[in-house]
Amino acid sequence: MGPQLTGQRCDMTAMTDPKPAPATKDSTAKGAVSAHMSAATQADHFRQVRRARETETIEDYVELIADLIDETGEARAVEVGRRLGVSSATVNKMVARLQQLDLVTAQPYRSIFLTDEGRAVAEKSRKRHHTIVEFLLALGISEKTAWADAEGLEHHCSEETLEAFERFSKTNNVGK
Repeated sequence: MGPQLTGQRCDMTAMTDPKPAPATKDSTAKGAVSAHMSAATQADHFRQVRRARETETIEDYVELIADLIDETGEARAVEVGRRLGVSSATVNKMVARLQQLDLVTAQPYRSIFLTDEGRAVAEKSRKRHHTIVEFLLALGISEKTAWADAEGLEHHCSEETLEAFERFSKTNNVGK
């Protein structure tokens, strides 16, 4: 039983059953998502997604900065903005945030450099990105689409899921 609408308010008391519905072959692909788990489990899933969204932009920036440094020897704010499709002001705000997080060092009108911690975050993000691309390619997704889709998926997959993607890709001889 789901939430009941009463006027303008949604009554969530019907969502407090701590027992998830038993999974059956048919139930995993059909019906309301909330019917397959307890309210607490669903809340945990939504919290996980919100945490991933919080770090998504940070990871995108440090991964791109690492790519630019590795490709050209430097990462300049103007190139970061060009590649991300954002303004210089947006890049400058994010670089200041990354400095506060001790992920980059930068001075005005100079290149941006990754700290050791920033490099570690970038490498982890890059590895997830490649794992998802290889998995999507193993499924027969076009390379162009695989790279585009991986850009969002990389931030939202658990380690368990990524390990399964790696096993599937290796089994299907993709990327190795």
